[in-house]
Amino acid sequence: MFDIGFTEILFIMVITLLVVGPERLPRIARAAGLWVGKLRGFVASVKADVDKELAAEELKKVLQKQASAPELEELIDAVSGNSLQSGEHSAPAAVKTKHAVTHSAESGANEKPD
Repeated sequence: MFDIGFTEILFIMVITLLVVGPERLPRIARAAGLWVGKLRGFVASVKADVDKELAAEELKKVLQKQASAPELEELIDAVSGNSLQSGEHSAPAAVKTKHAVTHSAESGANEKPD
């Protein structure tokens, strides 16, 4: 992340020791470590949330794409017995498919594994 080498860290430690003193240095180092740990935890949690939202958006797009596939609509029409002319789309069939896809996704997410 930062381009800080060993010599720079050593230089910062020596300057801190001279400014703060040996008595207060362990308390300051401990406090700095706690703050760095909290910051890393916060960044990790934000990153996980963003990744989760991106994955959910991608899943929604894939499900929408699959639900609006012409082959799927033709299959639904063939099974239901509705005959459409070429170029026509069955809006109710697409809505039923989307509802079935979202319902099956929701029911699968709520089930607990054994």
